[in-house]
Amino acid sequence: MKKIGLVGGISWTSTLDYYKYINEGVNEALGGLHSAEIILYSLNFADIQDKGWLNSFDLLLKASKELEKSNVDGIALCANTAHLFTDEIQKKINIPIISIITAAAQEVNSRKIDKIGLLGTKFTMEMDFYRKKLNEHQIEVLIPETLSDIERIHYIVKEELGKGIIKESSKKEFVKFSEDLIQKGAQGIVLGCTEIPLLISEKDFNSTPVFDTTKIHVQAILDFILDEN
Repeated sequence: MKKIGLVGGISWTSTLDYYKYINEGVNEALGGLHSAEIILYSLNFADIQDKGWLNSFDLLLKASKELEKSNVDGIALCANTAHLFTDEIQKKINIPIISIITAAAQEVNSRKIDKIGLLGTKFTMEMDFYRKKLNEHQIEVLIPETLSDIERIHYIVKEELGKGIIKESSKKEFVKFSEDLIQKGAQGIVLGCTEIPLLISEKDFNSTPVFDTTKIHVQAILDFILDEN
């Protein structure tokens, strides 16, 4: 079993899920008292917020390099927005980064879907780093049309879910945002923020596939660490 390095704390609420799901997956696969060999570098999310995501490359690179020094076999950035810098970080380290976007794209492809609605932080929805990777897998991306909706989604993610605050009213809003995208032609909804699955899931919709990027990323991590090659 390979050793995995996690860049977490972005935010701590979703990092908890990563730790739980990875260990559950290893134990299910190997049985007994087996659990994952994990080294976690948990960032102070306030530092990211103070600098802003666009200026946080050095923080993420430092965390990745420290994990590399710890002799992990691969790294996972435990946030969708952090993948803004995946390509740049990969060029500066000598171990693989397991990409949440690539894993999500492969899962969408496996469901024979070519148009999805994307919910995430303002950066994930508006910038092209996420959309470009999905487009490379022949997946068209729809996002909410109005700036007010985008900013509302970002606020809930940052000020509520990132602090572990779950509100029924916010859940109803996210269901409405998703339904709007479905009406515009989205065949599935990608929860492009690792906190959003704390609020909504596929159970909240009748027949539309909902892609939980946290669980999808965890499965890619499990495939990596359990692969004997």
